[in-house]
Amino acid sequence: MNLEVLQLDTNQLSGSVPENLCRGGSVQNSQLSGNNLNGFIPISLRNCTSLVIVRLEKNQFTGNISETFGVYPNLYYIDMSFNKFYGEISTNWGSCTRLVALRIAGNNITGNLPPEIGNASQLQQLDLSSNGLFGEIPKELGKLKLLHRLSLYNNSLTGPITFSLADLTHLQVLLLNDNQLSGRWPVEGFSNTSLLAISLSNNKFDGPLPLPSPFTEFYLTANNKIAGKIPSSICNATSLSVLVLSNNSLAGSLPECLLNSNLSVLNLQMNNLSGTIPGTFLPQSSLRTLDLSENQFEGTLPQSLVNCKDSEVLDFSNNKIEDKFPAWMGTLPELKVLSLRSNNLKGHLDFPRVAHLFTKLHILDLSNNNFVGPLPANLIAKLQVIMNRQNDKEPQDKSLYMEDSNPLLYEDSVEVVMKGNKIRLVRILTILTFIDLSLNSFQGNIPNVIGHLHSLIGLNLSHNHLMGSIPSTLGNLTNLEWLDLSSNKLSGRIPIELGDLSFLGCLDLSENQLTGPIPQYKHLSTFTSDSFRGNLGLCGTPLHNTCPGDAHLPPPPPQSFFQEDSTREQVGGFYRKAVGIGYASGIVIGISVAYISCETGRPKWLARKVRRMERRAKWMKKPKQKAIRFHGG
Repeated sequence: MNLEVLQLDTNQLSGSVPENLCRGGSVQNSQLSGNNLNGFIPISLRNCTSLVIVRLEKNQFTGNISETFGVYPNLYYIDMSFNKFYGEISTNWGSCTRLVALRIAGNNITGNLPPEIGNASQLQQLDLSSNGLFGEIPKELGKLKLLHRLSLYNNSLTGPITFSLADLTHLQVLLLNDNQLSGRWPVEGFSNTSLLAISLSNNKFDGPLPLPSPFTEFYLTANNKIAGKIPSSICNATSLSVLVLSNNSLAGSLPECLLNSNLSVLNLQMNNLSGTIPGTFLPQSSLRTLDLSENQFEGTLPQSLVNCKDSEVLDFSNNKIEDKFPAWMGTLPELKVLSLRSNNLKGHLDFPRVAHLFTKLHILDLSNNNFVGPLPANLIAKLQVIMNRQNDKEPQDKSLYMEDSNPLLYEDSVEVVMKGNKIRLVRILTILTFIDLSLNSFQGNIPNVIGHLHSLIGLNLSHNHLMGSIPSTLGNLTNLEWLDLSSNKLSGRIPIELGDLSFLGCLDLSENQLTGPIPQYKHLSTFTSDSFRGNLGLCGTPLHNTCPGDAHLPPPPPQSFFQEDSTREQVGGFYRKAVGIGYASGIVIGISVAYISCETGRPKWLARKVRRMERRAKWMKKPKQKAIRFHGG
């Protein structure tokens, strides 16, 4: 009996494919996807002239792509994505007149895209993304009248678009992002197409903004050279859900119609937009992410934002907004990220005496404004997500990343400042929580309530007028990774409890009025002199000035004296500590940018840090009462 269907997909198969797999040449359907198979495709399989469906994706197959398969007159669907194939795309694929899907994404394919592909007249899906293709996109692709999806993103394609989108009347998904394409689209843009998703981001397109189709739901043209105004006619695309035009040269005012549309994501970051932000957010608004950062907006923040009950990310940083702190935003039930950094906000941070404000806030950045008065202890006490994440009664966030419903097309990001360096964190995960109140005129003491923010990962209170001692309760912030209290008027000794912060990688206490010996205790002994400079009363290692009577200083107390949890027990090189199952929801970082080392200022790639933070996030998601944590970070 001849084998016709071989369906072994999504198992744990490994090794190579047997040479006699296609004995008799009768195999029509070969599905081996989602395994760990490797090696070359056997000659016997290449000789299966009856093949109709071939699915080899998500394995470790290798070989020259142009030699792997010949021409199969009956071939209907082939997917070789996410393997290790190399070489160039064969012109023979144009002879596959019944082929409806050609998917070779995520390999090491190089060379030009051959014009002969345009002869595969039945092709509906062409996915060659995440390879090393270069050269221009051939105009012959305009002959593929039945094409539904064209994915060429993440290659090195250049030049203008020469095929006519108007001819591709069935095209619904166009993904050309992350190439080096240039030029401008025709004036009509995409308005005469039926495209649902368009991504042109990270190219060199210029000219005016091409208009989306009335049917378009996802429209992304970030990181190009698009100039001019955002025309109000863009609102004719009534299906728009995600609109990302960030990092271009757009100018003028923001069309009011965009704010009373059905948008879920509106990202206009890093343009030259100006004027006031229209106050027309309607009660039925579905806006989840609004990023207007790094523009020239002025005036006040519109209070109609309280109608955006689904809002999770609000970023107005680096504008010219003049206002008081918008405490009314605290009523937004889903708000997780609020960044008002680098504006002209002023006054005290006063809050109404109500129980529930900012109940889900993970990131609060008010840095570089003109706020005065004491640090807002009553605001800090309301940050329940950061304070009570260890409480197993808290609802658990099941996702690792903050993202839209289609993460391929859009992922939230946020910018943080560490030791004066701006770092954009892309793909916001779910454990980073930080507060940045630096570069203001806050006065008084650091409130002890900050020590109750058990899930806090970053805290920056630098460049204010804070006085008094550093509260020892900061030693309770056992998840803290960076702490910046520099350039204040803090006095007294450095609390030894800071040595218990085993994840702390960045500590800056410089330019204060601290006194006494630097504690040589646990993690505190690992920091360089930069962390303590500018405190004339400090002495001891790592500073060069010795403390009087160093030889007579008492040794640090035993570790058990400072243990915060008596249930902690040593297991091998780890410490085991009971934590609540609801701990892990904050905002964490999936990062593809350089990390600025807090110790040296030298850039390092974040691969190790990302892996460690993702491991921590996954530990905290597991439905069990105990988690294992590295001692020493």
